[in-house]
Amino acid sequence: MSGPKNGSSNDFIKRLVTASGSLKELADQYGVSYPTIRLRLDRLIGRIRALDEHAPTDAFQARIRLLVADGEMSAKLAKELLQLHKNGGKGVRK
Repeated sequence: MSGPKNGSSNDFIKRLVTASGSLKELADQYGVSYPTIRLRLDRLIGRIRALDEHAPTDAFQARIRLLVADGEMSAKLAKELLQLHKNGGKGVRK
């Protein structure tokens, strides 16, 4: 069985609901530790909050916000990229 990182978010949510919200049972299903499942859930919650709190105006903004929520990009870098995107690339350091 694939681990929680390899599966889709929809599959993860479906398994969580059918396990009645039991992270321990979900960890057993995936064959991983409880902290691994907790981390996956925290990242999923972060993704949802990132999209709900600041509705992106385009696909670029949405992607940057998801990268931050997934821990793949720092918030500082994301702010800089979003600012450059907003300004049409003006003010780029050389």
